[in-house]
Amino acid sequence: MEKTLNQNLNFTGRNVPVAEVAKATGKSAQYIRAGLQQGILKFGYALKVNNSSRFDYYIPDYLLYQYTGYYNPDAKPQLDMAVGEV
Repeated sequence: MEKTLNQNLNFTGRNVPVAEVAKATGKSAQYIRAGLQQGILKFGYALKVNNSSRFDYYIPDYLLYQYTGYYNPDAKPQLDMAVGEV
């Protein structure tokens, strides 16, 4: 069965914070980070920072909606969408 998207939603490509995703899914932030790092969760990306053990996370609002159905109509677009929290 194919999902249909609500045509009234305004996706901006904003980087949804890991903490917001964790709250929306009922999982811990560490669970979300680990799932993104291991490629198990397909709604975002974990990018390793060069010469470091740190990761940056990018979870685009549209991709998150496609995989989970979560959409936050009150979220404001971010100026720097490529930088996530570590």
